[in-house]
Amino acid sequence: MDYALVLISVFAIFIPALILPGPDFVAVVRSSMTYGTRAGLMTTLGVSIGLCLYATLSLLGLSAILMEYVWLTWAVRVLGGAYLIYLGIKLLRAKPEAIDLGQPMRPVGKRTILFGFLVTLTNPKAIVLFASVFATAVSASTPAWLMALMIGLVTVSSLVWYACVSLFMSSAPVMRRFQGAKHWIERAAGVCFIGLGGKVLADAGRPVSA
Repeated sequence: MDYALVLISVFAIFIPALILPGPDFVAVVRSSMTYGTRAGLMTTLGVSIGLCLYATLSLLGLSAILMEYVWLTWAVRVLGGAYLIYLGIKLLRAKPEAIDLGQPMRPVGKRTILFGFLVTLTNPKAIVLFASVFATAVSASTPAWLMALMIGLVTVSSLVWYACVSLFMSSAPVMRRFQGAKHWIERAAGVCFIGLGGKVLADAGRPVSA
């Protein structure tokens, strides 16, 4: 088996999927622009942990389980879509609060990491990606070191990309430009979450490989 070809074929799909805006991207942008760099980076960590978990599960046989139990795939998609819509409604109902550049951002920690992790965990598109691409790229003869390398590359790629997004969106020029617009940023993120959740629910009945 040409291991280099396996890695190239898998990550030629994963990297563009990672970069394309989705729930994870919206979560990182929202945290960065409303609570600052540290919150954005903590959300990035949560997202990366979620993607690492999915990569691990897919390589251990998640796709086989989803193919065998179609109802489970449907349930995961419905719950994920509903959670994204819930987040969107919650953000839309948030009270106006301007970004004050003269005051330090509120402290963040485990809650921000959990936020990023849950957004990724309930993102059915991540399940589909890993179940249909990563799991099918390995076989019984695939060495453990190659699977470990793939999981490591997923985690590092996520950390690097979303950290760059967070650092840019929470930079002083961007924050100054959007000073006083925190409420509208929250609303925009809310609309995105609701739209993404609605799309997930609409696609809930499609096959995992779609």
